[in-house]
Amino acid sequence: MGKRKSRKKTAAPKKKREKLETVFSCPFCNHENSVECHICDGFSDMKNMIGELACRICQESFSTAITALSEPIDIYSEWIDECERVNKLEEEGEEA
Repeated sequence: MGKRKSRKKTAAPKKKREKLETVFSCPFCNHENSVECHICDGFSDMKNMIGELACRICQESFSTAITALSEPIDIYSEWIDECERVNKLEEEGEEA
């Protein structure tokens, strides 16, 4: 007597991972899709990993140190946070 053939289970289809944005709006000139992110990977030495943002319209730029897990949206968020921090410091300086 032979064994019954077992049915092969089909694998669930893989969900496509949504890609994060790499082009953003500029907080200084308010142009949409004018800020591009460039990630400089330091392949030779991991110390020099830098993320840079630059606006094509008003030429404002920002750079920060990144990790291997950093994405362009992380760098843009840090830029926005830094702008808010500087604005808050300027407001406190004017009140005094």
